[in-house]
Amino acid sequence: MRGGNGYKLVLVFCCLFFGVSVIAQKKLADAPKIAPALLIKDLHTLQKAILQNHPSTYWYTPKDSMDFYFSNALASVKDSMSVWEFRTVVASYLANIKCGHTSVLFSPKLTKLYAAYKYPQFPLQLKVWKDSAVVIGNIYTNDSILKRGTIVTAINQLPIKPIVDSLYSIISTDGNSINFKSQVLTNNFGGWYKARFGNQDSLYQISYIDSAGYAATTSIAAYVPPKTKKDSLSKSTVASSKPTIPKPAPIKKWTLLVDSTANTAFMNLSSFSGKGFRKFIRQSFRTIHSRGVKNLVIDLRSNGGGEIKNSTLLTRYISDHSFKIADSVVAKNRGIRKIPISSYFDVMGYVLAKVMISKKASGGGFHINRYEKHYYAPITKNHFDGSVYILQGGYTFSASTLFTSPLIKQKNVTIVGEETGGGYYGNSAILIPSIKLPHSKLLFRLPLYRMVMDKTRPKGGGVIPDVPVEPSSYAIKLGIDNKLEAVKKMIQQKN
Repeated sequence: MRGGNGYKLVLVFCCLFFGVSVIAQKKLADAPKIAPALLIKDLHTLQKAILQNHPSTYWYTPKDSMDFYFSNALASVKDSMSVWEFRTVVASYLANIKCGHTSVLFSPKLTKLYAAYKYPQFPLQLKVWKDSAVVIGNIYTNDSILKRGTIVTAINQLPIKPIVDSLYSIISTDGNSINFKSQVLTNNFGGWYKARFGNQDSLYQISYIDSAGYAATTSIAAYVPPKTKKDSLSKSTVASSKPTIPKPAPIKKWTLLVDSTANTAFMNLSSFSGKGFRKFIRQSFRTIHSRGVKNLVIDLRSNGGGEIKNSTLLTRYISDHSFKIADSVVAKNRGIRKIPISSYFDVMGYVLAKVMISKKASGGGFHINRYEKHYYAPITKNHFDGSVYILQGGYTFSASTLFTSPLIKQKNVTIVGEETGGGYYGNSAILIPSIKLPHSKLLFRLPLYRMVMDKTRPKGGGVIPDVPVEPSSYAIKLGIDNKLEAVKKMIQQKN
């Protein structure tokens, strides 16, 4: 992320967390409450649906531990709670499955309801990794102390590590890698901080490292958007000002830039989904071939996944050998069991899809044979045989690791950056319906297939880069993309 406009940066991520902008502010303590008996029923509904359908409930966490975590969730519902509070209870339980595709979220109706409770909010945007937190944005742009690159060591006298650990406990990820959680926090630290800790004081005490390297403390006010005065502007002024408001340029999910001087193409892919992706890939490799490019940099650091057919297409343009998607792709059953009646209609399409694409195996379970047995050959026309550099990070997830999987040991491919959030061994995904809990109206994402990409790999972490490049406060302060610079340096040395 680049600095320069902290106000817009924080507002954008706050809106992403809830999906809408705020019209009015209310006290979170006054949010509508739900009786504990009903919340307990929702927890039992959640557990039954998971035990009956989730393909990997005990993949990383044994049954006795999951039972313990469920008992903790039940015990935490001692009194009436708002959906805001209950969401944290559900998230804490689901995070122990260690599946990044199993999570809880607000329905559109709840998103709209709780938009009014979003503020006041923590005003800093922090880049988080391991035990470190560095300012990358400040909603108070004139703040001369908490600037981009400032290392934050504590908030309200609580050190960063226990804060981050507490936030990690309500974020789901694949296995034991925390890089995905780190990036999720970086994308919206203020939103997650409030989700976990609720309303804080109107003033935050921030401990930090000053420019001379000494520990220091300052205070910063919680952010509340200023109220607009409807009567302060005449109707004619408002009407005449409307046409002058610029529309934001659409964000491109895929880009290709060719640097002829360095003989290098830079491909940035923020998703493997979207209309036109396959056309973009074909045109890109046609351009790369016609320009005689020798180096290809593929940036997947913001790519959370998408469609398998798209990630496979990209792999085929680079792989020097035939490959299959996975060693096994299996569901527990052909239907979807023990879900609330209110969700039946919503999941019927998923049930039909399971019937059509899976087949019962003699050893048990329902398998997608095409993913397990079909080998994809490299595309020969405009195939790229030069040096490939894959940039990855914590948000490199799901289909992104499927793209990388067949290329990991290929001689002309170098992986640069951090460990991926997506699993190296496998994940649970393919079909992921959202199930609505009947009383809280929360939605939880329920993956239906377990995918093992390569059964010989160790289970528990993400894809490890060939060339590790960690974040640094120095690079953040200067706005340097140290991962991309590392790749450029490798290309220069090779040339």
